[in-house]
Amino acid sequence: VQLQASGGGLVQPGGSLRLSCVVSGSIFGISDLGWFRQAPGKQRELVAHITRGGTTMYADSVKGRFTISRDNAKNTVYLQINSLKPEDTAVYYCKLDIRGYGYWGKGTQVTVSS
Repeated sequence: VQLQASGGGLVQPGGSLRLSCVVSGSIFGISDLGWFRQAPGKQRELVAHITRGGTTMYADSVKGRFTISRDNAKNTVYLQINSLKPEDTAVYYCKLDIRGYGYWGKGTQVTVSS
């Protein structure tokens, strides 16, 4: 299983980005997926999660601004990020969970700065 995240970049405060994570293999549809982030000097934290059934959850710090979604036909999970703040600056990672195993992708850098 391989995960490839993309879509990060430099954006001004208040801007938006859409992150994508493409998953190889045939287990995407039966897996739970999450987006995490890690800022410099901080621990990696979960920001959004979506189950194989489509149930979503969000960290309090991103509720109302971040939206996680999945397209099983494209083996892709998305993270729409709106109203970006400087404190959202971090490397964003996607993760796939299935049957107690977790698979990580390489991160994509999001930098929020004017």
